[in-house]
Amino acid sequence: MIGLKRGRTKWFALAALLVAGGAFLGITVSGIGDNLVYYWGPKELRAAGNKAVGATVRLGGQVAPGSVKPFDSVSNLEFDVTDGTALVHVVSKGVPPQLFRDRIGVVVEGTMTAGGVFESRRLMVSHDNKYRAPADKNVDIKTLMQTTEGLDPAPAPQVAKSSNSR
Repeated sequence: MIGLKRGRTKWFALAALLVAGGAFLGITVSGIGDNLVYYWGPKELRAAGNKAVGATVRLGGQVAPGSVKPFDSVSNLEFDVTDGTALVHVVSKGVPPQLFRDRIGVVVEGTMTAGGVFESRRLMVSHDNKYRAPADKNVDIKTLMQTTEGLDPAPAPQVAKSSNSR
């Protein structure tokens, strides 16, 4: 009787492993590769050649100095992304983030065209969250903090006069 239960358990475990393996194989073979987004720099994107055309890519680098120009309308623009060794011309459709400017790190998501232009659907600036004080070491910290937008020196406390003190 015990041997019969062991036999069923063994076959059940084998069947469960086969089902799990089949599901894994099905996921692997199906279109999961179509949903991948590659992250490349300008050098890697240029090296990929025709493989990059039409693929969804995140291109990371720095906005090349002097390359930002309006394109087609107020919110669309074109610029070059560089990694110091290669340049990729980008056409971005949509309003850029407020921090967007020359020499800032960017990540653009889109596709490379056969003409060698990267068409961006999404533009993100890459920056750190560290505040850097001015280079002058002799700056008074209280004065520096008051220059932050919206902060004024604290008003002097006022003493309320009592109506009973005549």
